Amino acid sequence: MFGLLGLAPVQEAVYRAVLDWPYVSVDELVEKLGLTPEEIWAALDDLLELRIMRTSHEQPDRHYAVDPVLALQELLEREQKDLLERYQKVVAGHTTILRMLLAQETRGTSTPRDGAGCVQRLVGMDAVQQRLEMLAQEVRRSVTTFMPGGPQSAAALEAARRNDRIALDRGVVIRTVGLDCVRQDEATLEYARWLTEHGGEFRTAQTLPPRMVLVDRQTALVPIDPRDTRKGALFLTEPGLVASLAAFFEQVWEAATPLGADRLPGATGLSAQEKRLLMVIAQGHTDETAAAKLFVSPRTARRMMASIMERLGARSRFEAGLRAAQNGWL
Repeated sequence: MFGLLGLAPVQEAVYRAVLDWPYVSVDELVEKLGLTPEEIWAALDDLLELRIMRTSHEQPDRHYAVDPVLALQELLEREQKDLLERYQKVVAGHTTILRMLLAQETRGTSTPRDGAGCVQRLVGMDAVQQRLEMLAQEVRRSVTTFMPGGPQSAAALEAARRNDRIALDRGVVIRTVGLDCVRQDEATLEYARWLTEHGGEFRTAQTLPPRMVLVDRQTALVPIDPRDTRKGALFLTEPGLVASLAAFFEQVWEAATPLGADRLPGATGLSAQEKRLLMVIAQGHTDETAAAKLFVSPRTARRMMASIMERLGARSRFEAGLRAAQNGWL
């Protein structure tokens, strides 16, 4: 379980030993665990830094372990803090990209240069909608989208459903991130569920950057004015800019909550294979090595993990393990 929260096997072994035998000496830990003194001291230093181990005031050379529930909370808060810091860096990166786009547009580089790509202005919502319909016909592999602004209008949802259906029918992978508040809007939530039922993916986040659409990681649409999307959008094909936006999307996607967090996990819990997958991942294995241990393909292992996270409403693998344990699934 603690492996899902970032503890190495040696650290977890030392923590559990001190939890079972408070104030045990390093020499006794060496004997009980079969580790070297150096390994014990290194693990103790890490556990003290993580604040799930304490040094005794009465016996400075001895230690005691924090209660497991408090330890899990401490590790979870640390992980959430790290996620927030990463998200703040992501937002700063997005701001930099938008400034680059505006500067490029100001210089008048809105036409292709030696096949390197272009930045084209689409004025008004009609122009944007027409381009989206064209992209729905042309897309071959993937569409990734930020859907800020909360609940969507009936017209916007109908247009999204129409364009998405065209792409999904051709096997295109569609991933969308909306705001958490859309879980309270039945119309937008119905669209999100429709998308997932037809092979797409939908997640939500507490805050989002301005609207963005990426197609095949080759073209992108971002608003001319993030404060008023009705003014139109910038259509980008500059490889460097599109690659930066794609990396930005992946960072936000990883921190977002899968659709399903608004529903309680089912009573059936996990299958035997899913339990095995969580335990193997907890031991520090990658998708590839975990798949080999379960005798499935890496793609199947990733799909299983995504399904577990979706049912638990977990933002990350360690949170999935924590919620599975809290629900008595492990």
